Amino acid sequence: MHNSHDPRVLPMRDGVNPSCVVLPSAGQGLLLDFLVERLPAVPREDWLRRMAAGEVVDEFGVPARAGTPFAAGVRYYYYRELPEEPAIPFEESVLFQDEHILVADKPHFLPVVPSGRYLQHTLLVRLKRRLGLRELSPVHRIDRDTAGLVLFSTQRSTRGRYQALFRERDVAKVYEAIAPWRADLAFPRIHESRLEESAQFFRMHEVPGVPNAITRMDLLERAGAWARYRLAPVTGKRHQLRVHMAALGLPLCGDGFYPEVRDPAPGDYSNPLQLLARALEFTDPVTGQARRFESRLQLRPLVEFGEGSGAGEGNKSNQPTR
Repeated sequence: MHNSHDPRVLPMRDGVNPSCVVLPSAGQGLLLDFLVERLPAVPREDWLRRMAAGEVVDEFGVPARAGTPFAAGVRYYYYRELPEEPAIPFEESVLFQDEHILVADKPHFLPVVPSGRYLQHTLLVRLKRRLGLRELSPVHRIDRDTAGLVLFSTQRSTRGRYQALFRERDVAKVYEAIAPWRADLAFPRIHESRLEESAQFFRMHEVPGVPNAITRMDLLERAGAWARYRLAPVTGKRHQLRVHMAALGLPLCGDGFYPEVRDPAPGDYSNPLQLLARALEFTDPVTGQARRFESRLQLRPLVEFGEGSGAGEGNKSNQPTR
């Protein structure tokens, strides 16, 4: 029986599964006109080229043509393309893989999933291309700026059970970070606040109200004006660790978002965010095994930070060491 949620009408290509657009219940005219209006980033000429190559296909495997009429409710599949994409010159590694999950060690600057300017140079697509795993999907995500562990599901049938681990907070997550040291702050400590989106694109900020973000913090070591911290998020709000540390007057070294936006020049990898997803620990919901994974990456040694360096300055290496 045909299953429109599990299409096989277009194969994975270069690690990229086809994208999908669903035609709304109301509409008329030509499919081509709808696609041009719905996805304006793709010129009409590109849609015509893709259709001529058989790369726009409906859920029943029928290729679309320039004169294909609009058909309400039908799914169409196509390949996402980028005219230019920045190359990310750092490599990921696979730490563990079985029939249900895969654990990858992600370098700084590499996005987890395709978005914006990035498609081929994303962790998901690189792994799909290398391993041929069509159903590979991240169970959780970390920022492009953050290095370290990412857990993937390798098959749809058990994916929901691993997603539930994060939803129910049954995963212990540990991060390491380098930030300034303050003599007036005692550690260990718990930081709780309410985080909401700010008016500034993609940034979060603390607001009054019932806390919805909780982070456990501890001091691992100190060298002069800098320190290495252990951060254990209880919740998983976007940019939670970065916002919480900045709120304490401890902005993470290399942070280009908090407390102020400092956009590096394109291709500038000289100042990575000193934040590492160090460890994941959970009981495997499928096998019942106790799982603990630890990143092989390391943040910069504290001795490399000068006494007078400001947050985000003084980076001499562009990636964590292995």
